[in-house]
Amino acid sequence: MNNSNEYFEFKEFAITQRNAGMKVGTDSDLLGTLAEGGSRILDIGTGTGVLSLMMAQRFPEAKITAVEIDDNAVKDASVNFAASRFGERISLVHKSFQDYLKEAQHDDSVSYDCIICNPPYFDKSLENKDVSRMRARHTSSLPFSVLIEGAYSLLEEGGVFSVCIPPEVLSDFTSQCIIEGFWLKAIYRIKSVPEKAPKRFVLVHQKGRVFDKIDETHCMRNSDKSRSDWYLELMKEFHRRNEELGVRN
Repeated sequence: MNNSNEYFEFKEFAITQRNAGMKVGTDSDLLGTLAEGGSRILDIGTGTGVLSLMMAQRFPEAKITAVEIDDNAVKDASVNFAASRFGERISLVHKSFQDYLKEAQHDDSVSYDCIICNPPYFDKSLENKDVSRMRARHTSSLPFSVLIEGAYSLLEEGGVFSVCIPPEVLSDFTSQCIIEGFWLKAIYRIKSVPEKAPKRFVLVHQKGRVFDKIDETHCMRNSDKSRSDWYLELMKEFHRRNEELGVRN
């Protein structure tokens, strides 16, 4: 691990993150390992490209489209895809999801069986002056309604839409998904330590009825702050050394 925070080495690929507003972190760990996959995957707001690369590793036959609006993030993602053995299966699209959606909806050949997104979730009142970081973090760049409606329209019947969100937007996000027509297929409640309430939720929604919903609660750390067996097992195919897991939160 490079202490400059500009580079992170996984077992099967590496992430350069010199330019992107949002660096590799726990949210990408959780979503990249818990999201359901498919053969045609859309990664909305790919950032450094870490989620696309994780999904490419997990699903060897998948073709992935990675959409990103930010110039700085695209610089990193393009380098990371080109350097990876998975790069031939990943297409990087440099535009907003809104613009991509307009084009895709006029092309009958464009559909997906899996969509993933680490959505922006902060209110506009908290926006900061770093444009790249603001786009990655704030709902003004991609409102939930636009994201959810767009994901639903691009998914084929039975397709899945996976996200990682914090507790403060859980009710709003899930309500909008239900209104759009999604069914909740899985919810993973992730705690930092056993004594605290969940700090992240990984949600898997399906376009089509769900009969057996998964509802699980897990902890990333034990009470003594050491990494939990669950988290170490979750990341064993990605992180090169267990001690790396203590670096990022």
